[in-house]
Amino acid sequence: MGECKLDHSVEDVQKKLGEQAPFLPEKRVQQLQTLLATELSQERLNELFHLLKKYDLATPEERARREEQMELLLG
Repeated sequence: MGECKLDHSVEDVQKKLGEQAPFLPEKRVQQLQTLLATELSQERLNELFHLLKKYDLATPEERARREEQMELLLG
């Protein structure tokens, strides 16, 4: 994924999660919604946005990699 100069708001990330929710495991969607209800740094918001961006178009291997990254974000 390329480096993005845009800062994404909580609302941006929530919208992107909503768009990609049909392609994510339901448990993961719930975990990410809970995470977004907490105070997140701009860096974490941006990272999560880019993990979700075009998730539906990602290969199975890329999805697995993104899932690992999401797991790290969730702690």
